[in-house]
Parts: sequence; structure tokens; C-alpha cells
Amino acid sequence: MNTFSEVEKNFGFGCMRLPLKEDKKVDYAAFSEMVDKFIEEGFNYFDTAHGYLGGESEIAIRECISKRYPREKFVLADKLSVNFFNKEEDIRPFFESQLKACGVEYFDFYLMHAQNASYYKKYTDCRAYEIAKELKEEGKIRHIAISFHDKASVLDMILSEHPEIEAVQIQFNYSDYEDESVESRKCYEICRKHGKDVIVMEPVRGGSLVNLPEEAQKVFDELGGGKSNASYAIRFAASFEGIKMVLSGMSNIEQLSENVSYMKEFKPLSEEEFSAIEKVQEIFKKQKLIACTACKYCVSECPKLIPIPEIFACMNKKKQYQGWNSNWYFEILTKDTGKPGDCISCGACEAICPQKLEIRELLKLCEKELS
Repeated sequence: MNTFSEVEKNFGFGCMRLPLKEDKKVDYAAFSEMVDKFIEEGFNYFDTAHGYLGGESEIAIRECISKRYPREKFVLADKLSVNFFNKEEDIRPFFESQLKACGVEYFDFYLMHAQNASYYKKYTDCRAYEIAKELKEEGKIRHIAISFHDKASVLDMILSEHPEIEAVQIQFNYSDYEDESVESRKCYEICRKHGKDVIVMEPVRGGSLVNLPEEAQKVFDELGGGKSNASYAIRFAASFEGIKMVLSGMSNIEQLSENVSYMKEFKPLSEEEFSAIEKVQEIFKKQKLIACTACKYCVSECPKLIPIPEIFACMNKKKQYQGWNSNWYFEILTKDTGKPGDCISCGACEAICPQKLEIRELLKLCEKELS
């Protein structure tokens, strides 16, 4: 069975940033209007999780979609999140509560959420993958998938151990494409190696790729055509072979209308547009606070096994975007290896660094900003 046979287009509604009222509750009227527009334009994929908006996202799915549309009119993805179970016996009751919250009898996609080396152990210890297979056999899940936040080598291990996984949701955008901490390209290539369909999250990097530095903005402006920065980012992600779905969190009808306008009749980026993306990527590289080329000579000399280039990549992203996920990747990166604070100031790294970086001082800065 084709994993995405019931999905009408390659653009999905991420339900983490829904329209809110003044009391911080979901604005059902506004969300319903967005849902109607989305479905009217031929789209049908919705993505939620119990942790989104403190549980309000699933309920909003029920009130604004499940109660208003026949089940066959929409495709729904939900997730098993690590902080909502502690033992095997917790998983089924939690899953049933999600079905009830969303007002459905089955999920089209059910994702083992936020897989990394640490979380994966808990999922396997609690037999989460085996339970997901049982639920699929019972007709309560149609497709088993994962969302992933870690190094490509970890993804390779998970997909090797669990061939039943049908799709992988990864952070993928032109800013993170060659990033040493996120490894977007490498994770994408692992998915292709295992023949898995790819779902993209954060194609606009949480909105960071909307407001660009002046030099980068000029590159897109010179293309003409009046296309938005978000359109280049989303279409970049959707232009790669094997990427079946690109998600965008939308919080108002204007954002939704713009996104569906260029994804309704999707056209991959042209050679000229890819060239512009490459220029913007180079501009980002030049703006980095730390001029590390990730040669990794320093790592081979470090007695504390501190992953210095990857830590510097996290720091650069933090400075560029001021986003939370640089800290997230930093925690994953340093969980089982040396941390900046472990540095003993031996200086072996600086002695071999081709860029002559003051690594010891930079590690202190990273410890302060990222830990």
C-alpha cells in the first residue's frame, strides 16, 4: 500500500501554532475558517500531538474537523510522546485517550515522537514499537512513522532495527541543510537509503526564514515575481525526491491562504531559484559568530572528547535565530559526550586548529549560552 495514497497534496497543516483567543484558548471560529479553506483548496493532511498547546490542539481537531467533516475527508497524524508514558501499560490507555480527544476511531499516521538516542531506549524498553504494530493490525493506525531529532547515525540505527517504520519526519530547511548539529541533508539521505518516505517539519525554521538579513533579502528580491521568503523555504523542502509532505504551522487565514496559493499547483524550485538559495546559504555562513569549518582536527586532540564543531554550529544558529531548538540540539549532542564545561584548557585544540580560533574562550561562551 502506498503510504501517502490518501494524501491529496504534498503540503500539510501543522497544528502546533493555531489561532488563539485572548484567554490563550484556541479560537475555534478562526481555526474552522482555516480548515474550510484548506480542504476547499484540495489539501487534507493535519498533524497534531497531545503536547501541542497543552492538549488543546487535539481537542480543536475534534471540534473543528472531526465533528464537521466525514472521516474520509481528512488525513490525521498524531504522536506518542515520551513524557506521557513511563511503562508499557501506559501506552494503550494514552493512545485511546488521544483517539477520544481527536474524535476519531483511527489515526492515519501515528508517530513515535522526537526520537533520539536517549528517548529511543525508553520507547524500546516499553515496547512502544510493538504496541504500534498491534494497533495497526487492529485498524487503529494505518501507518507507523517517527519524528526525529538527532544525528544521522542514530536514525540509521533506528530504521535498521525497525523496518516497519513507513515514514520519517525530520527538520529540513535550507538553513539546516549542511548544519553539523542538525544534519538535515544526512538525515534525508538515510531516509532515502532505507526507502522511507519523508515528512518535513520546520521548513521555515519556526518562521526564522521569513525575516532575512538585508543582504540575503536582496538575493530573493532580485529574482522578481513577488514570491515570499516563506514560499522559497517551503518549496525548497518540497523539491527533493522522496519528500511526500511538508508541514507548516499556521496561525491565521492570511498565512494559510498564501501557503496554499503556491502549493496548490506545486512546482519545484527552478535552477535559478536553487542558485539563489545557495547564495543565501553562503551569506548565512559568513554571518556565523564562530568561523569554524568543521574540519574536526580539534576533536581528535581533545582529551574530554568534546564535539567542538557541532557545539559551535549550535551556537551559530542560536545567534542567528534566537530560537529554542539550538538548545534542544545542544542537549542531544552533548548527552553522552563531552560538554563545553568539561574543557580542562589544555590548549591541544587551539594548537591544531587551522582557523586559529580561541577555542577555549569560545567554549566558555557556548557553556553560558547553551547549557
